[in-house]
Amino acid sequence: MAVAVLVLRLLVCLLASPLFLLHALGLWRPLCRRWFPHFLARFSVMYNERMAGRKRELFGSLQAFAGPSGKLCLLEVGCGTGANFQFYPPGCRVTCVDPNPNFEKFLIKSIAENRHLQFERFVVAAGEDLRQVADGSVDAVVCTLVLCSVRDQGQILREVRRVLRPGGAFFFLEHVAAESSTWNYFWQQILHPFWHLLFDGCHLTRESWKALERVPFSQLKLQHFQAPLSWELVRPHISGYAVK
Repeated sequence: MAVAVLVLRLLVCLLASPLFLLHALGLWRPLCRRWFPHFLARFSVMYNERMAGRKRELFGSLQAFAGPSGKLCLLEVGCGTGANFQFYPPGCRVTCVDPNPNFEKFLIKSIAENRHLQFERFVVAAGEDLRQVADGSVDAVVCTLVLCSVRDQGQILREVRRVLRPGGAFFFLEHVAAESSTWNYFWQQILHPFWHLLFDGCHLTRESWKALERVPFSQLKLQHFQAPLSWELVRPHISGYAVK
């Protein structure tokens, strides 16, 4: 099986050689950073249609973690186009972090469409370096479809834990690796190098639940499920929350 994966992976890379050549010449990264927000804006519409029930269930408990004032202070890491805004509780104060500044114009549109929120600021930064967010300053942190593409899952989770106040919660919704015995995992392994390059660093084969289980949260609620998506490669998902 390992030999078959290697041979087929090489074939895919050969077919996608123009893309890998652009990457080697240093041309693909800047193109991808401009292209990816436009792709994600379209993908997020479809994803929200299929995952609306799951998101409402997950984010329905956000308000329970509001501070003494009753207003929820929320940090979204890897905010993208702001596709989660519609699911946040009224009056929620939202700070957004994303390493790609090209998402800003899409965020402005989402803010205008979600007047029930109080938008604080947009910080251009990687999730592994949240130095602009103070220790223990937020009630909740949200990541959706982010842990698949960060460089260091352990570091971003340490940063999440640092910025959360005691008793605050980290909410997550992520696509992950399929079970190793499945055909889906077989194809995830084959297509991973091409996928990783095309979709701005996204990993098809990450077992993100293991990174979450290693963090010393006081409570972790995590569920595996198959998302109702047309792309079978990204159907395996996890969702839940962890309390500091």
